[in-house]
Amino acid sequence: MTFPSDLEIARAASPKPLPEVAAAMGIGEHLLRPYGRDLAKIDLAAVDELADRPPARYVVVTAITPTPLGEGKTTTTVGLGQAMSHIGRRAVISLRQPSMGPTFGIKGGAAGGGYSQVIPMEQLNLHLTGDFHAVTAAHNLLSAMVDNHLHHGNARGLDLHQITWRRVLDVNDRALRNIVVGLGSRLDGVTRQTGFDITAASEVMAILALATDLGDLRRRLGRIVVGYTRDGEPVTAEDLEAAGSMAVILRDALEPNLLQTLENTPVIVHTGPFGNIAHGNSSIVGDLIGIRGGDYLITEAGFGADMGAERFFNIKCRASGLVPDAAVVVATVRALKAHSGRYTIAAGKPLPPELLEENPDDVLAGAANLTKQIDNVRRHGVTPVVAVNAFPTDHPSEHEAIARVAADAGVRVAVCTHFSEGGAGAVELARAVEEACAEPSEFRFLYPDEAPLTTKIETVATEIYGAGAVDYTPAARRQLAAYEAAGFGHLPVCIAKTHLSISGDPTLKGAPTGHTLTVREARASVGAGFVYPICGDMRTMPGLASRPAATRIDLDDDGEIVGLS
Repeated sequence: MTFPSDLEIARAASPKPLPEVAAAMGIGEHLLRPYGRDLAKIDLAAVDELADRPPARYVVVTAITPTPLGEGKTTTTVGLGQAMSHIGRRAVISLRQPSMGPTFGIKGGAAGGGYSQVIPMEQLNLHLTGDFHAVTAAHNLLSAMVDNHLHHGNARGLDLHQITWRRVLDVNDRALRNIVVGLGSRLDGVTRQTGFDITAASEVMAILALATDLGDLRRRLGRIVVGYTRDGEPVTAEDLEAAGSMAVILRDALEPNLLQTLENTPVIVHTGPFGNIAHGNSSIVGDLIGIRGGDYLITEAGFGADMGAERFFNIKCRASGLVPDAAVVVATVRALKAHSGRYTIAAGKPLPPELLEENPDDVLAGAANLTKQIDNVRRHGVTPVVAVNAFPTDHPSEHEAIARVAADAGVRVAVCTHFSEGGAGAVELARAVEEACAEPSEFRFLYPDEAPLTTKIETVATEIYGAGAVDYTPAARRQLAAYEAAGFGHLPVCIAKTHLSISGDPTLKGAPTGHTLTVREARASVGAGFVYPICGDMRTMPGLASRPAATRIDLDDDGEIVGLS
């Protein structure tokens, strides 16, 4: 029997009316703004109306260093949320919204998978309530204001070679990475080089995710630095009088979106910051609502624990004031085998046949990565739980190997079959998480606000990445010194590096130590509230493969979507 596609499973679901889903969270219908039948925005007044309710246990789902195919964090997050009802607990799930770039590229959507999905799956992966389009419009309004300022005399004295604000689009399009604007006549603007990033990489998206209310959003937008004068003075969105209009565009987008899982667990879907150059977590306002809506709030952080979880702890929790109770570290047999260094996994290509053969020794050979990611969680005083996301091609001996690694590390472990069984397949994980949350929380940040930027970078590099040293190019040193002088030194750091290794080198698998992390340059997302040192070549505008998903997505004769995954 052929296993049904994600789209087929989603269409066969029986969603509850959203007012019933909201009521289970204590949210009245007066706080919902419906978008059709199965989507709604939640009025920000819910934060205050729910304030007297007891807070939920706060759980972040992270992972080992992933392969290019991903290891199923979203599916595990959804499965765990559904499993809580199987043990008599009420959960709320908080997720990022998928970007349409990957949806039409290789990765596909991000609604989960199998019987652990968020519905309506089609709307979630395509437009949803238009938040991404609002971010795109607000960002590009500021881009237009920058070029308009130049055209009308450049009163602020922006240096054309130090304008850092680009344009964005929620489509993978490599041809737009580097462009020249202002070509044509004098009336067509000032000629200069710039480019496009994908919308998820916009600082506006990061701001939307970290803002705590409309006033905070407005202030953060005003602090955006679009470039610098020849004297090195920052020029902001407030200086260009653009921040107010940007806030107007984003007013509705700040309201989180309410959806549900296949088993009717409430899901808050909101914002989608890029996981390489931003914090890669869902919104604070979504969590401020979800934390009062059940017994457990389960959220997901992008990529491995060295990236998304580290930023969840040191950027998101620092801004929200919420304290995590436990962390789930998702591991898969195939990823641990890949970390042995004996296999190569490439996006869009079939897995090597030998990877699917029974070989627990290869799992153990790559297990150092799991052990290190467990340690990365513990360094923040948070109790980790290992979730083995089981695939049909796995072998029991390989699961047993992962269980031995977890036991040696002194952490709970559960083998999960939530993809094929829904919440019932993650009951063991739910019980392990409940036990972990019962332990006293000793949460701590990795570094204090007042530490210099270089100290913050070196702390993350040595303690989380296992680096032996950090090297800075002369340009990076000048930029970091300038940020300190400009008063940005108190901000946390968000190190932009490859997600395919704990180190800054994607070819180094497992848990490398003693390597040197090279900081090529540094940029400041002052509105979002972090400085991001860049280590390596980060693609902020992905390209399409030779056969992207866009070639398979279509409408059938009945007007129904086909090919979406």
